[in-house]
Amino acid sequence: MDVYEAVDSRRAVRAFSDEPVSREILERVLTAATRAPSSGNLQPWHVYVVTGEPLAALKRRATARALAGDPGDEREYPMYPAELTSPYLDRFSAAAAQRYEALGIERDDPDRPKKIAALNSAAFGAPVVLFCYLDRTMGPGQWGDAGMYLQTVMLLLRAEGLHSCPQVMWTMYRKTVNQTVGADDRLVLFCGISVGFEKEDASRLRTGRAEMAETVTFIGA
Repeated sequence: MDVYEAVDSRRAVRAFSDEPVSREILERVLTAATRAPSSGNLQPWHVYVVTGEPLAALKRRATARALAGDPGDEREYPMYPAELTSPYLDRFSAAAAQRYEALGIERDDPDRPKKIAALNSAAFGAPVVLFCYLDRTMGPGQWGDAGMYLQTVMLLLRAEGLHSCPQVMWTMYRKTVNQTVGADDRLVLFCGISVGFEKEDASRLRTGRAEMAETVTFIGA
């Protein structure tokens, strides 16, 4: 798979099979991803790879919180700006509508938040979740570095025939995650990334993207 195909086929999969992912593949991907760029070569990320019974136990605890209507732990950073305006709000709303439809959850369902949280906390059935942390002393530049690193990881996963789903939702249950991975207070949870093989009969969602001209300006020849 060449890099263009990897980019084009990468999407947030929300229905994974229970087929295991070998440690050999995960180590190959994460070793290659160390070449991702970072300002000053700080490499500010720290990743915990959780599988097997530790992941199953984490899913159970997080899902119990979700089904109980637990609003989650206090956020350590905002997921979105307090007030989204056009065109960002338009893109967000369109993607949300597609996502709810693909998951079979009606927008006016009173239990929608609880159902969505439960699906997320089960990692959509994925057998592997990568939890990415950053040192609290890091600034916006290093958060950008972490984003480039995680995109590199997700593209390498595609090269291995795997899919992924980045989930900032895990920050809502960061204390439960910390109990599993043992992260100390110097680290802040950036996100989790569910990893695995897609279910063969899964409903496949591919959200739209803005045309290049909406987000890119060429200056000069």
